[in-house]
Amino acid sequence: MMFYKETAFQDTLIGKIPKDWEVTKMGNVAHVKGRIGWRGLKASEYTTEGPYLIANKHLVDDRIAWDKCDHLSEFRYNESPEIQLQTDDVIISKDGTIGQPAFIDSLPDRATINSTMMLLRVNNDVLAPEFLFYFLQGLHFRRFLKQKISGTSIPHLFQRDMKELDVLLPSVLEQRGVVGVLGVVDLAVAKTGEVIAKTERLKKGLMQELLTKGIGHKEWNVVQLEDLISDVKNGFASGKRDEKGIVQVRMNNITTDGRLVLDSYLKVPTPENIDVWLLRPNDFLFNNTNSIDLVGKSAIFKGASFPCTFSNHFTRIRFKENLVLPEWILYHFITHWQKGYFKSVAIRHVGQAAVHTEYLLRLKISLPPLDEQKKIVEILSTTNRKLELERNEKTKLEKIKRVLMDLLLTGKVRVKGD
Repeated sequence: MMFYKETAFQDTLIGKIPKDWEVTKMGNVAHVKGRIGWRGLKASEYTTEGPYLIANKHLVDDRIAWDKCDHLSEFRYNESPEIQLQTDDVIISKDGTIGQPAFIDSLPDRATINSTMMLLRVNNDVLAPEFLFYFLQGLHFRRFLKQKISGTSIPHLFQRDMKELDVLLPSVLEQRGVVGVLGVVDLAVAKTGEVIAKTERLKKGLMQELLTKGIGHKEWNVVQLEDLISDVKNGFASGKRDEKGIVQVRMNNITTDGRLVLDSYLKVPTPENIDVWLLRPNDFLFNNTNSIDLVGKSAIFKGASFPCTFSNHFTRIRFKENLVLPEWILYHFITHWQKGYFKSVAIRHVGQAAVHTEYLLRLKISLPPLDEQKKIVEILSTTNRKLELERNEKTKLEKIKRVLMDLLLTGKVRVKGD
């Protein structure tokens, strides 16, 4: 396989493309189908086996999570033969998180799509389905999508718009070459994802074992959280933005597995009494208000290269250093969240839920001696460091893929080979 930089371009309505490429409408090279006349399913129309029913929520990392899909009755499956899936089909989400594609490289059983999805079945003589799959992840389609949904209160991708999408067409041979290159990167991303998933399962098992049985033979105490706290404070609300202000940690900065991520953040006007809101290393952040499924996320602030505060959706806790490690509480809270504990005790409001500070302080915690806490935390932290390395590797591969897609799917760099 050989790469070279293209120098001969032609001007088209969608920009410069190689002179030997064509531009055509999606409707000319693919059948675009969706579910017609769909009504809500009754409980009796779901089954425990049989044809798979794919919804947008079942697309994970551009792949179908078959183990999470529902199953459909034979009658409902057979009533829409035009959207019964085949190998080499491409499907794409048209509601919710719209524009997310998946390529059907194999089928574990018969399958169909629900009303949140759209089917694209290509003419293989002019368009390789895998090439279309990558094209739908590229910059051109993202721009098209943004244009079609801008200003709409409920984003939706219509079949008529999809048929009018301009598709870039190199030769089928070159399409296969592009697919080969991107497929190698995709395989590396998938393998890294499998390693991450395996390490996450290991971590979860270790947490269940170590947080209940420990590694020593000393007796543990059971205390209320407030017995371990030296200071507790809720954050402040700010609906304003100020690029010259101060960073405010918000709900989206904390992951469900206890990481504080500051790759992106908002700055708000600096309050007068800023000192009381500034985060210090080892401050514990509890997400007291969020959607019912996310309330209770927690993380530890380890420091940053810039001052940080926290919003009113967080409770900041400082623990007594001679009694407990913040990490010990964090691992307990992650386990509580995974088991749905905070969800079960939260007070529900319209569109959100809250765990009040008064209740949080009464939460019971198992407490081994400090030296045993340190040993257990170190074991779990070692697993965390391994996960961080693996996630960084996956992020690096995904960046490489995005760069390659920008070059290969626009013809800036060409690939030739048999």
